[in-house]
Amino acid sequence: MKNSNSQSRRSFLKQGALAAIGVGVLNNLKANELYTGSSAFNFEMPPVDGAFELPKLDYAYNALEPFIDAQTMEIHYSKHHQTYVTKLNEAIEKAPELKGKSLMELVSNINSMPEGVRNAIRNHGGGHFNHSFFWKLMSPTAKDTMPSAALKTAIEAKWISMDNFKAEFAKSATGVFGSGWAWLAKDKENNLMLITTPNQDSPVMDIAAQRGKPIMGIDVWEHAYYLKHQNKRADYIADFWNVIDWNQVSKWYSEL
Repeated sequence: MKNSNSQSRRSFLKQGALAAIGVGVLNNLKANELYTGSSAFNFEMPPVDGAFELPKLDYAYNALEPFIDAQTMEIHYSKHHQTYVTKLNEAIEKAPELKGKSLMELVSNINSMPEGVRNAIRNHGGGHFNHSFFWKLMSPTAKDTMPSAALKTAIEAKWISMDNFKAEFAKSATGVFGSGWAWLAKDKENNLMLITTPNQDSPVMDIAAQRGKPIMGIDVWEHAYYLKHQNKRADYIADFWNVIDWNQVSKWYSEL
């Protein structure tokens, strides 16, 4: 009887251990799948005929003045962003097996990209993704928007107040060395966090030091602000709060 009980106990413990391993694997899969994309990003669909295009702006170049000037907007959008799209398409021509993949599929799987075009997908695909996100984030009617109740609650739970959050976000953005981005993102438990990335990297990339689902971000490359704000990045960040469309941020917060 004793031996039978011992065997039953060992069998129970073994099954429990296997179950625990299974749960661990499942959790890991969920964590890995968390960043594979969302229909909330309506600019990440596969390209028509294998070629990505510059997305249409929802507002005129001068619509964000006086906070972002028309000349900066035009150059930023029609020159810098267009270059990322052109260079991304050139990279895909060299690796035709990538044709038809969505922008999210490309930028969230940098490690899986063919070696010969990996850096181009990272830099130019990242630039296309980041800027497409950035344009959607801003609106000429932004002053009339507020964070949703759910988003405001989450921000205040993390940073006590909106003012504290804005100060911490500005600190992160100001602290980016050289060129890059600062982001408000959700982690795999849906907690909010601040992330900074160099160059055109983003939190959706599998090479990112911190991964997350971005719901807000600011471009702190000098070309984003130098014509108006010159070397005063902090002033540009302060003006940025006047053009953030909180309706869009709240939508991404709830849908991603």
